[in-house]
Amino acid sequence: MTMIADAGPSLKAQAESLFKRKRLLNFGLPAVIVAYFVYIFFSFDIAGLAERASFDNARTLVADSYSYKTHVTLDDRSDSIVIAIEGERKGTYPEGMTPEWVTLTETGLVAELGRGYRVVYEGARVFFDIPGYGTLEAEPSRQGVDMVFPSGGMEDQPDWINASKNRLAVTTDAGRLTVTRTRAELFKYQFGWELFFFTLESPFHGRSFTELVGLAMSDERLVEGKSNAAAMWHDFWNNAMWRHSEVAWAIFETVLMAFLGTFGAAIVALPLAFLAARNFTPVKVLMFGVRRVFDFVRGVDALIWTIVLARAFGPGPMTGALAILLTDTGTFGKLFSETLENVDDKQIEGIQSTGAKPLQRYRFGVIPQITPVLLSQLLYYLESNTRSATIIGAITGGGIGLLLTQAIITQKDWEEVSYYIVLIVLMVMAMDTISGWLRKRLITSDDSGV
Repeated sequence: MTMIADAGPSLKAQAESLFKRKRLLNFGLPAVIVAYFVYIFFSFDIAGLAERASFDNARTLVADSYSYKTHVTLDDRSDSIVIAIEGERKGTYPEGMTPEWVTLTETGLVAELGRGYRVVYEGARVFFDIPGYGTLEAEPSRQGVDMVFPSGGMEDQPDWINASKNRLAVTTDAGRLTVTRTRAELFKYQFGWELFFFTLESPFHGRSFTELVGLAMSDERLVEGKSNAAAMWHDFWNNAMWRHSEVAWAIFETVLMAFLGTFGAAIVALPLAFLAARNFTPVKVLMFGVRRVFDFVRGVDALIWTIVLARAFGPGPMTGALAILLTDTGTFGKLFSETLENVDDKQIEGIQSTGAKPLQRYRFGVIPQITPVLLSQLLYYLESNTRSATIIGAITGGGIGLLLTQAIITQKDWEEVSYYIVLIVLMVMAMDTISGWLRKRLITSDDSGV
């Protein structure tokens, strides 16, 4: 402080001002951050979010993603029993065929759910044996659901039993039973994606991997006119439940949307970037106008362009590709023009000294300089647009995004949602690997020894 005092009043005042600003920064900034988080807590109703959260629903959703449920339905109107995977007609067991835990009887069936849980359909009446609770009886009828509990009345049952005059719902770890005025339906969850490879109609359903390998190598023909290997591929590729052929085509559409949109934008943006670069466009008004066009098309998000173009051209993958093209034209235009403004003029002058024309100077003096940067940006956006094409496809009605949205909207087959998400992740990983390989092959200099 003595040195500052001796230096004069001006230097002393500057030091005191700097000290005050530093102290304000040390104490003021944390206070602003704390105030901001307090604002978020009340503005976004964090406390109410905890109250609204339903962990039971979340647990059910997670379980649905890696398991499947079998519906065992007793229809009181037709007096028939139907057993189906996920309740779909395409997964309905043929007459006389049942899962191993279901046994048909003369009057109905017996479903052994495990750990002592058992459901018996006897005529129109349902019996549910629950360990530690007893046997619950119910029968659908037009007047309501006739219920008999082991003890107590309808209102005195545990939380996992929801009973009213017209509906009974019993939820246990072994399975769920729902009885209404017209039907009784048992839901049993099991681990895995059932019928992923072969449906119930396929002669290869239910066979072990060893059996399938043996059949593929055998001269025996389970399907007339086809080898077993060809028949297996046909049944897998045309699986009516999981629709593998449709999913593969949807993946191709998604990648195609990203490819056409990204490279189309690069083709459009590169010549326009010369007009937006200060060192290539002497007419400032033209440069200003082109830059504002770039700002406009990239300022509107690709999803907004998707909605606008879908109204103009109708749904389809090409509409999604055009939306990506519009947005990336603005982005590439800005990136390319900034790259052009940083080129080395000496190389251009060297080409010009040979008597090269303007187009030749650009071709041999400019393009080689900017190619590594342009390719790097192009490959990165191709990878990024592969993810974006998933969401855009959900709006335009194309690609894997459409299948994913349809599966989510149904709120039924969440294992299909998991399947599509896994495929999307694998698709992005594949695009990342391919773009990295291309970047290494195309951009890395030959002098590096690669």
